[in-house]
Amino acid sequence: MRIVVCVKHVPDLQSDRSLDGDGHLVRGEDDVLNELDENAVEAAVTLAEEHGAEVVALTVGPDEAVDAVRRALQMGADSGVHVSDERVAGSDVVGTARVLAAAVRRLGDEVPVDLVVTGMASMDGLTAMLPSALAASLELPQLTLASDVALDGRVVTITRTIGEADEVLAADLPLVLSVTDQANEPRYPNFMAIRAAKKKPVTTWDLDDLALATSGAEVDGGPEVGTAGAGTAVLAAAARPPREAGRIITDSGDAGTQLAAFLHENKLV
Repeated sequence: MRIVVCVKHVPDLQSDRSLDGDGHLVRGEDDVLNELDENAVEAAVTLAEEHGAEVVALTVGPDEAVDAVRRALQMGADSGVHVSDERVAGSDVVGTARVLAAAVRRLGDEVPVDLVVTGMASMDGLTAMLPSALAASLELPQLTLASDVALDGRVVTITRTIGEADEVLAADLPLVLSVTDQANEPRYPNFMAIRAAKKKPVTTWDLDDLALATSGAEVDGGPEVGTAGAGTAVLAAAARPPREAGRIITDSGDAGTQLAAFLHENKLV
């Protein structure tokens, strides 16, 4: 059994973010493994430990994005694949899904891929569309937003919460699975795991490598990937204004009136 877990290298939530002249997010300054992808890695590794599977960590991004793969290796993944190509820069979620799907297909040419696991969203884009877009590109069923995952033979059963109700869904492998931050508690790698990860193989592919595994031109740097193929574009951006000092109101019996006036003046109501 082979499991592919998709991971992403994103700016730390506590750091200041900026865009370059082309409207692309500046990466590599203070980036980390996407927090919600830690739950995906934990789910993949746990299933592998319970059912005897191989876990491959997969990412798409610039050179430094390989750090996300290495973190997944420290958490228990067996090997990694890093798709790095300047032609991918600026891809939207659909273009990214096409590249990931091509990489999964190439991995499947070597050993069949039974399960593709993702987090529920990336903390930079927060579209939460990648799992569904990836499933569509791979033409596989999807089980999304899982807060609990169980595997019995070739059947995956998940529980997900919709409002105040819980849904229980099941599908046969192969499929795409996304998990929420409620699915598990990601493990923290110990010293031995960190040392072992340094010996695990990481393969780097570009779009030309992936084109060998596809019949179409969807990942050849043409109009379906990169900035030219993106369905959205950044037209303008400005730095976040500095935080202004708050106003202190002394309550002399009219604090409510003053608060209402403040909200009205600033068009907050």
